[in-house]
Order: sequence, then structure tokens, then C-alpha cells
Amino acid sequence: MPLKLGPDQIGFNARGDGSFALPFPEQIDYFRQKLNLPTQHYDDIIKSAHDRAFVVAGAAKADLLNDLRQAVDRSIAEGKSIGWFRKEFDNIVKKNGWHGWTGDDTADGRDWRTRVIYRTNLSASYAAGRYAQLTDPALLKSRPYWKYIHNDTVLHPRPLHQSWNGLVLRYDDPFWQSHFPPNGWGCRCRVTAVRADEYNGGQAPNDGTYEHVDRNGEVHTIPKGIDYGWDYTPGASVSADLSELVTPKLINLSSPIGSAMMEQLQPVLRSELSAQFSKWVDDVFSVNQSRNHSQLAGWISSKVLAGLDEIGKKPLTAEIFIEDRLLTGKKADRHTSAGDALSEEEWKSIPMALASDPAVLYDNDTEKVLYVLPSLTDSRSVKIVIALDYYIGKQKKALNLARSAFKIDANALLDRRRYKVLN
Repeated sequence: MPLKLGPDQIGFNARGDGSFALPFPEQIDYFRQKLNLPTQHYDDIIKSAHDRAFVVAGAAKADLLNDLRQAVDRSIAEGKSIGWFRKEFDNIVKKNGWHGWTGDDTADGRDWRTRVIYRTNLSASYAAGRYAQLTDPALLKSRPYWKYIHNDTVLHPRPLHQSWNGLVLRYDDPFWQSHFPPNGWGCRCRVTAVRADEYNGGQAPNDGTYEHVDRNGEVHTIPKGIDYGWDYTPGASVSADLSELVTPKLINLSSPIGSAMMEQLQPVLRSELSAQFSKWVDDVFSVNQSRNHSQLAGWISSKVLAGLDEIGKKPLTAEIFIEDRLLTGKKADRHTSAGDALSEEEWKSIPMALASDPAVLYDNDTEKVLYVLPSLTDSRSVKIVIALDYYIGKQKKALNLARSAFKIDANALLDRRRYKVLN
């Protein structure tokens, strides 16, 4: 029978024996290595990106996110109940003047929202901590198999989760990449390590898939029994580059949120972003021909967005992409012949330069944004021309895309009738 717990007793418990599961170092370490990320919607960040990011849907301000982060941290590290968390949540909402969040119009809505925040963070951090323990080389040597365990105390058990109860597979079976619990909202299933003699030769079940269309029209194919966004292994991507996890989401975020997110992550992200861009530049020059690829180089700052908003030119998103055809091909050859082409090292320096508060202008004649960066080789400046909300071929997403990049005498950009200073 499901446990009957009062509203102040509901804590995450993997075994379902009624007591609050004591935290352990790997669980706490997992949560504390996350970075706060502002978001608008619950699925701005999904799957493995949660390994590096702490998010609360609709929470975009740094102070608000930090307060919520501290409350969740104490809930994990000190074993606080959901009743305690709800009181903290109410104080945080009042202190930060947070309005319009999903559930703020009713008491039931507030209870539901706090339960989602509380349980999701505690269950995911527990699972990630267990993953760190389960993948310890010493344990894998003695217990190389994992067993799926369904929690029978849940009020509405999922049939497929029940069918996976007792399933034993090797730790490196692809099944665990998408089925390592929790597998959805409120899921309390878990995994334990077992010896090889518990494996009976069974194979991962094929329960089929279903499609989920998100609010951006993107189709996700998900194994049946797994909720949208939960088909990943918590903790498996803590060492992945943050830019690899976050960048795909940037083009789906509105420009203010995307810009705030990138600025908040800048201390960690700029070096990763620069390294990826540098590697991309090497690849483009080694191939020496355009393959119609583009690479994220930076983002439009909040200050520049405010300046654009003043003239009615608010871009949909905040990213800045650069196409490989600017580095190699006919357009690049023309700039080389004209003596104003960028060197390979200057191309590589662009992400750091874009993140270093450069001069930014709006060209009233062409309706494009100009980034003016220092040259590494002479007294001229590097002029990067950005087209806002530009569609590439048949691509459905509009990007802020560099249309040209070359060296220029900065004095040519002093006409204030033509150029509006944005930064």
C-alpha cells in the first residue's frame, strides 16, 4: 500500500520506507557543481544539460535563482522536508517580488509547483550521486551489472516501470542511457549494482517509442515509459563541455533570456566556447572549402539588446553565428586579394573579443549590426557585420548571422548620421 505521509513529511526516499533518505557526498557534490541558468519555460533546458545547470522555469533574475538554489541545496544537504522548503519558497517569492510563475494563483498550484521543484532536484541529484558510486571502477570490477528496482510505494505506478522491475543488464548496456531512473515526474525507481551471477542472459526490452512535439515544433522520439526530457542518465554528463550542452538551447530562447543566460555563464563558458570555435576554425582551414557550416561565436549583450529595442530592432534570439564561407571560398578570396582578410589567429580570437565588451554600432543604411574588434596584426579594426534574424536556406530557425568580416580603418565608422552607437 502507498505510504500515507503528511504534507510536512514528504521527502525524497529511494527505498520508500517512509524516512527521508540521508544525503551522501556524491549527491551533494553533483548539485553544487551546477551553474544557475535563467529560463522562461521548463524545457528550455532538457536531458543531460541539467547535469551542469540549475534551473527553475520562469526564474530569470540572478538573485531569485540564487535564493532558490540555496533553499534546494539545504533541502539536499540537510535533509529538509518539503514543508520547510515550501516556507522558504514563500519567503523567496515575497522577497524577490516574483509574480506570474506557473501555479502562483492558487494554494494548490503553489503546492504543486514546490513539490515539482523539490522532488525533481532531490531525485535527480540522488540518481546522479548513485551513478557516480555505481561507476566507480572498484565497484564495477566486483559488480558489473545493474538491476532496475521499481518503487512500489507510489500511488499511481507506471506499468512499464513495473515491468522493468528486477531487470538486470551490464552497466554499459545502451538501455541505461535512456532508462536510468528517475524516468519522469514523480518517478521513484532506482538502480543497484549486482554481481555477474545475478544476470540470467536477458536483453533490454523493446517497448517501442513515441513522438513528442515541443513548443518550437521540434519532434522528439522517446522510449515509451519515459517522460519527455527524462531520457538520459543523471550525472553522466557532469564532465561534458557546458557549451555543448547549452548552445543548442540558445537558439530556442528569447533574446533577453538567452543573453542573460550566456552572460551569467560567461566566466565558465567563454573559455569553452573559445576552444570549440578555435577547433572549428582549424577544421575549416584544413578542409579549405565551404561546407555550409556555421559555429557559435558569441551572443548579443543585454546592453546592446536594450539599444536595439530603442530603435525597434529587437532580435528574436541572442546568439551570434559565423559561417565557414567567410573563412574560405570566393568571399574570403576577395578579402585576401583586397588585403583586408582576417588571419587564422584573428578568426580564433573572435569569441574572446565578442565577450570583452567591444564597440557595437547599428548601420541605419543596411539595418545590420556591426561589431568592431581590435586587429591582432595592424592598426585597423576587424568589422563583423551581423544580420539579425537571418534564415539560412531551408532552415526554420532564424539566426543572428555574420554576413561579412574584414579589416577596416575605424575612422570610416565615425559618421553618426549613419551609425548609431549601441555599445
